[in-house]
Amino acid sequence: MPTLVFTVTNELSFDQRMQRICGSLAKNGYEVWLIGRKIEGCPPLDATSFKQLRINCFSKKGPLFYFEFNLRLFLYLLFKKADLICAIDLDTILACYFASIIKGTKRIYDAHEYFTEQKEVATRPAIKRIWLAIERFTVPKFKNGYTVNKWIADALKQQYLVNYEVIRNLPLNLPYTGKQSEKSFIIYQGAVNEGRCFEQLIPAMKEVAASLKIFGTGNFINQTISIINDYSLQYKIEVNKPLSPAQLRQITGQATIGITLFDNQGLSQVHSLANRFFDYIMAGIPQLCIDFPEYRALNDAFNVAYLIPNTEPQTIADALNKLLTDHVLYGRLQSNCLDARKKLNWDLEETHLINYYKQLF
Repeated sequence: MPTLVFTVTNELSFDQRMQRICGSLAKNGYEVWLIGRKIEGCPPLDATSFKQLRINCFSKKGPLFYFEFNLRLFLYLLFKKADLICAIDLDTILACYFASIIKGTKRIYDAHEYFTEQKEVATRPAIKRIWLAIERFTVPKFKNGYTVNKWIADALKQQYLVNYEVIRNLPLNLPYTGKQSEKSFIIYQGAVNEGRCFEQLIPAMKEVAASLKIFGTGNFINQTISIINDYSLQYKIEVNKPLSPAQLRQITGQATIGITLFDNQGLSQVHSLANRFFDYIMAGIPQLCIDFPEYRALNDAFNVAYLIPNTEPQTIADALNKLLTDHVLYGRLQSNCLDARKKLNWDLEETHLINYYKQLF
């Protein structure tokens, strides 16, 4: 069977999406490699059905990191046996492109998000110009690819004349164990990045009769901790390091409410479809969610979330308190989650993924 190499710049232990994809392909007979970055203090890699490699860089962030990582990745790919190289997002695409050209290897682009429309890129003109130049140079040359929702697929088709499949970030179909914690708490899981509304969520918690547990890290983690300290909410808000997918699933299942919030600074936020939205459904917990198009469409179909029109602190606080006190509403949303999890899981998406790779070979 062919050898497939997937490349990311993040820490492999916490990347649920790539673990699902690589695990499914390995289960179906492919030799799969997942390559990411080595981060100080990261846990040892778990044994998996696919092979994993961490690249160590002297530079830890900014342009120098991306340059160094892509150079090291390119040199590795140049001498690595591979029948297909997959770039996940723009931050590994240059290394994958040049290696695939030199080796004559098939290549795929996995657009996990609309990279140039993330808030941290879209709101910095100089940074956006660089990533946009990379996008314009490379994406048209990746004729094969997939992304997480139809809006991104349509945007890339309009911009670069590429026809990408949609493979959603749906969670593994695991047994429902029921809520095991009697104490109410609210959970945020995932990247603690700009545009996730921690500036509004944290002050809102002053008026909410429950605690908040954050699991993750990212480019806004230090600011998040500072805001918690500024509002003297350390007693009410925990910031925890990322957990393995199995550990995180266990904690999420004990939570009362999940959080899926984005601001509207960047089209990637407005048209996002975050992993956590589906993870909360799989855990059987209602969530507070921003009323953006992709979430509204899913909620119209399944009614699993309480949508809010804006992310003002008072709006967030009122909505969380309603979910905590309106037991009829909460029960209805929770019951709908238990129904929706039977349909919004990885089983069907996995079949789509396997069929996609079969047609490539």
